[in-house]
Amino acid sequence: MHRGWLAVPLLAILATTACGSTNTAGSQDSQDGKEAPTIALFLPESKTTRYEAFDRPLFEAKVKQLCAECNVLYNNADQDAAKQQQQVEAALTQGADILVLDAVDAGAVAPLVNQAKQKKIPVIAYDRLISGIGYDYFVSFNNVRVGEMQGQALLDALTARGTLDKGKIVMIHGATTDPSSADYKKGAHNVLDGKVEVGREFDTPDWSPDKAQQEMEQAITALGRDNVVGVLSANDGMAGGAIAAMKRAGYKDLPPITGQDAELAAVQRILTGEQNMTIYLNIRTEAEKSAELAVALAKGQKPAAPTTVNNGTADVPAFLLDPVAVTADKIKDTIVKDGFYKAADICTAEVKDACAKAGIE
Repeated sequence: MHRGWLAVPLLAILATTACGSTNTAGSQDSQDGKEAPTIALFLPESKTTRYEAFDRPLFEAKVKQLCAECNVLYNNADQDAAKQQQQVEAALTQGADILVLDAVDAGAVAPLVNQAKQKKIPVIAYDRLISGIGYDYFVSFNNVRVGEMQGQALLDALTARGTLDKGKIVMIHGATTDPSSADYKKGAHNVLDGKVEVGREFDTPDWSPDKAQQEMEQAITALGRDNVVGVLSANDGMAGGAIAAMKRAGYKDLPPITGQDAELAAVQRILTGEQNMTIYLNIRTEAEKSAELAVALAKGQKPAAPTTVNNGTADVPAFLLDPVAVTADKIKDTIVKDGFYKAADICTAEVKDACAKAGIE
């Protein structure tokens, strides 16, 4: 995994990309009078912090670095598949040259990809594997490995506490419309099946923290507070919801719980002991690789991919990046070292002592 990637502070990136991004397609390249390429980026939602805070600005900044004349047409679907369809169709009408699509419902966008193919417009599936049709590239993380890391971290924590066989775990997965969620689930079950008893298991619409809180409340009611010894949460937002439910239920000591995305609140919870771990994804690498591929395609190039992923219909050229499991003792040498967050962002008054204990100052 590439380290030391965020040398420029995030605010500086945001400032740069705020004026560099555009919502108009087909502007003229002043040097030769030709239409400048338009790269359309579609992200699925804004409840998860990463998309607006990292994916978008990092993608836009890399495009501008590689192709100053390129336009970036950006849309966020707010977890609405119909809205995303309208956004993609509008971009195609406006003359977008490349589509970079993180689908709200990755199993339902094949017709949109087909529309692009008919217009000879390349498509990159970003973060979520689009099924039902072939296209140019898929850029994401090794999602089954993410689930395996979460499962192993939970198993290790239960073993360390001596509670592995003292009760049941609750599994809170993501939205079924996101194929990555199925991969995370598969990976977790690869590790946990046969080693711990699953008391309740949920697929959470929209990856909603509020719905995860409701699911956790249902599990506690059904299983009994003392019988829940651990929680496999597929991301940090839902972990926050589950933790809120456990606090409300009166847990004196919270059972270990997993997460993903290294959200700031989750990093702080890990330091204070409320959350066991998170999966840290080098979003800069993902965003920049996608931007590099988009610019290359805009210039008529097609770089070779290191692997392929079968989406049920075709073998899609793929770039799969490595996730990193982060517990309290690893925050300093990963999240802080890489500049994902500054120590000052993490070490607010409430977690200052925990930061000092972890060597983060």
